[in-house]
Amino acid sequence: MQEQLDQLIRSVVTGLGFQVWGYEYRPQSESALLRIFIENEGGVSIDNCTQVSRQIGAALDVDDLIPVAYILEVSSPGIDRVLFSPEQYNAYIGETVKIRTRTPVESRRNFRGTLESVSDTHVTISVDNEQFEIPFDVVDRARLVMA
Repeated sequence: MQEQLDQLIRSVVTGLGFQVWGYEYRPQSESALLRIFIENEGGVSIDNCTQVSRQIGAALDVDDLIPVAYILEVSSPGIDRVLFSPEQYNAYIGETVKIRTRTPVESRRNFRGTLESVSDTHVTISVDNEQFEIPFDVVDRARLVMA
């Protein structure tokens, strides 16, 4: 189902002339949340988000990919953007990031510090002069922190 959802989102968003920055799908037993982030060189307006939301919602209803009631949110990544791929992390080396993990890494799940480096498998972050290597497969959410 994840592959079908990915394909649907990418085809609708690019078909409307936008790029998919990333998306989060959080299913639960009786509901789900689908949050999609879109980009465009000229910026993203509320009307753009509405247009994408309507098209995605219609396509999801036709394909019945989400078997429970769901909330659909469409927005731009914004300044404090969520990071999804190694390429996105690479663009922000030296910046402050906040990372939450699904499982503990060195006895902690929340990290806020400077993004030091990125590989295919993990990200290195410096928190209070201590470096942590966080595998991508345990990252629950990562975002830029613009202070």
